[in-house]
Amino acid sequence: MKKEKLTVRAALYARCSTYDKGQDLELQLTPLREYCERRVFAIAGEYVDNGISGTKDRRPQLDRLHNAARKRQVDIILVWKLDRFGRSLKQLVTVLDELSGLGVGFISYQDNLDLTTPQGRLMFHIIGAMAEFERELIRERVKAGLENARRKGKRLGRKPVPPIDRDKITALFEKDSSLSIRKIAGKVRMSSGFVGRVLKEHRLKEHRMNKSICSL
Repeated sequence: MKKEKLTVRAALYARCSTYDKGQDLELQLTPLREYCERRVFAIAGEYVDNGISGTKDRRPQLDRLHNAARKRQVDIILVWKLDRFGRSLKQLVTVLDELSGLGVGFISYQDNLDLTTPQGRLMFHIIGAMAEFERELIRERVKAGLENARRKGKRLGRKPVPPIDRDKITALFEKDSSLSIRKIAGKVRMSSGFVGRVLKEHRLKEHRMNKSICSL
């Protein structure tokens, strides 16, 4: 008895950024459809993010595609180019690694990258090595920059807040405890977050003092 060949379910992804918003997405999708036809892939869905920058963390259709892959609703993902899919080399490697773990294939048409082949997997390892090299390079640059700043006597980290500013905040609070953090922040021209932290420290200090007095 002849064994029936399983149909490969393909998902197509296309993206147009805010800069090339006028671009016809069919320029990306048409070659992908034709490729699926040649490989006898069944198109399970087309996911399109139009007018969305590649640097954004959230891309609605790409998120949907990731969910479909995690639910094993697709067998392979096809994109026009790698830069349409990942916002950075590091993020791209992370996503491709996850897809590999899920058993979902990946093809980048213009880059001639097919992760279902030994050559494609080799290229993926090279991309991963490049991403690691990029991370190390950034770390080394940051480290060198900090060391250079220290040598020049520059203060690193947050600028310390003068005690007089803290005193202004606690004085206003003690004068009128009904004042909100936002109102106090407006009066001393500082952020609400900072004022909140100062008052929290002040209350904690008062609580400790009262506790030590009661124990006498």
